Amino acid sequence: MQPGLDALIAATATFVASHILLASAPLRTPLAARLGERGFMLLYSAVALATFVWMIHAWRDAPVIPLWPGGGALAWLPVAVMPVALLLAVCAFTTASPTLPAGSEAMISARNQAPGIFRVTRHPFLWSVVLWASAHIVARGDLAALVMMGGLAGLAVAGMFHIDHKKETRLGAAWGPILMTTSILPFRALAEGRTRMDWAGIGWWRPLVAAALYIILVWLHPTIIGVPGWPA
Repeated sequence: MQPGLDALIAATATFVASHILLASAPLRTPLAARLGERGFMLLYSAVALATFVWMIHAWRDAPVIPLWPGGGALAWLPVAVMPVALLLAVCAFTTASPTLPAGSEAMISARNQAPGIFRVTRHPFLWSVVLWASAHIVARGDLAALVMMGGLAGLAVAGMFHIDHKKETRLGAAWGPILMTTSILPFRALAEGRTRMDWAGIGWWRPLVAAALYIILVWLHPTIIGVPGWPA
């Protein structure tokens, strides 16, 4: 194993493991009791940021070991996928969520328990991570991308089931209506007729914000990542 790749594996494993450990009840419960919910979230965010920065630096220094021919037509996959991923992320951060780790209990008694994008999937941000990571893995086709982005995608998928389990354990039967009218898999609840699309909950400005972010990221991509955001 090459040294640069060893560092990337260690950084990615630390990032993933720290998320899993801090989110687990045996560690989260006593820390939140001692630090308070706000203090715990600050700790969680600090650890996440530190390990993420380490992981990005390790990825930039990792050797390029091709697994399949990337680039070419595959380079257009992120171009097509990222607008959807950004819209999911923008909607997730700007819509009242029934899946937040704290403060979402009020959604249980709300008239609209799953507004906007949550009619599509109850985990829109985690799906945005999966789409971002998967598209870039396929487009790049190298081992370093598979390690880092595969770790992030795997963590996001595991997070969906972990959040659902915690909500069901904490809320019991009160979680049932949200569980029955939303889905992990995008569009499943809609396709099965368990809910209806809430276009008003998405609105017109969220797609505009996502489009603006997309343009900014394409513009900054060569500076931040070192490769063009739009294939030549």
